[in-house]
Amino acid sequence: MSPEALYAAIIESSDAAIIAKSLDGTVLTWNAGAERIFGWTAEEMVGHTIRRLLPDDRQHEEDEILARISRGERISTFETERVRKDGTRVQIAVLISPVVGQDGSIVAASKMARDITAEKQLRETLQTTEQRFRLMADNISQLAWIAEADGAIHWYNQRWYDYTGTTLEEMDGWGWQKIHHPDHVEPVTERFRQCIASGEEWEDTFPLRGADGEYRWFLSRAVPLRDDSGQIMCWFGTNTDITERRAAERQIELLLREVNHRSKNMLAIIQSMARRTLGTDSPFVPKLEARIAAMSANQDLLVDRDWRPVPIVALLDSQLGMLGDARAQVHYDGPALNLLPAAGEAIAMAVHEMATNAEKYGALSVPTGRIDIEWTLSDGQFTMRWTESGGPPVKQPEREGFGSKILVAVPKGKLRGEVDVDYLPEGFVWSLSCSATHAVD
Repeated sequence: MSPEALYAAIIESSDAAIIAKSLDGTVLTWNAGAERIFGWTAEEMVGHTIRRLLPDDRQHEEDEILARISRGERISTFETERVRKDGTRVQIAVLISPVVGQDGSIVAASKMARDITAEKQLRETLQTTEQRFRLMADNISQLAWIAEADGAIHWYNQRWYDYTGTTLEEMDGWGWQKIHHPDHVEPVTERFRQCIASGEEWEDTFPLRGADGEYRWFLSRAVPLRDDSGQIMCWFGTNTDITERRAAERQIELLLREVNHRSKNMLAIIQSMARRTLGTDSPFVPKLEARIAAMSANQDLLVDRDWRPVPIVALLDSQLGMLGDARAQVHYDGPALNLLPAAGEAIAMAVHEMATNAEKYGALSVPTGRIDIEWTLSDGQFTMRWTESGGPPVKQPEREGFGSKILVAVPKGKLRGEVDVDYLPEGFVWSLSCSATHAVD
């Protein structure tokens, strides 16, 4: 193939429109790419003006193009709009160069046009998406940021800059450490690096310095964003101001502890009055003191957890800790559950009462005795069972005392369930059944 034939084949096989036109705009050559983009055949365009491709509102472009080409200027790629044969408009990127004759004069123009309709639509879509993201990100109440896969942060929302009074140049990369409190920055950084390395979601609470120099507390979270293969592309993080909420929680905690302190003082007064009234020799006083101690221990546990649901094992441990060596004779079996505060109070009182009785008369009164505490959660029902074995023969009590109310009436009322007590010869059995909504979190 001759060089001329190869050159012609390259032009014809190009996806771009490659057109030659005279200095008055008459089309001289028209390749297959031009036909695909504009819909006109070479027979329809060669010998005719290129202006038939220009919309009425863009005819001035051709005047300027022809003037600049006549001066020998090369026109760098620019984007514009043209009309197809069917009347629809096409977005194109155009590059135009002058064609120089043998005598050095400008004899024609060479034009290369590429269809960028889809490309431009994509750019516009991306621009709209970016604008919407920016609008959302800059107007949420949290400070927000995006970190690279290695943890370096190169983008913050406007809220971040408004609060911190910083610039991207100051914060770029790991510059955010500058606004952390010196007492917190090292552990915060270490925790963040660990999550970056492991790919786990990050959460932490720490103070950040504002533009006014004051520190406020923020709950901060970041989640990894992954590609289709599971690789982390970046991290999206937020910082939520919890200064007022944290102060309110601390005030509530202080009030709870003050109420706990005062109630325990009241229990101590009741204990003292009982001793003075009944005398230290009364068998009632030790029982009352033990129940007061159990209530205090349970109240401490609930207050320490801010009156939130308490793990059932922690509750049992708090009530059975007074057993000493006999604690080894008590065995638990059940799933990890959190009891609601009211349920925890009722069950704690019953457990303490049964443990006291077992230590005096039941399975814990002998080294061979055993207590099994079992609980289940199934089909929306919570059940709990206390079973004693290996102890002295059990006798049915002749009358029901205050203890029986603690075992039956209190949990039955608070949990709206059923409580059964069986004094079997081989061992005492207590069982509770109620709706899970009244017992567990």
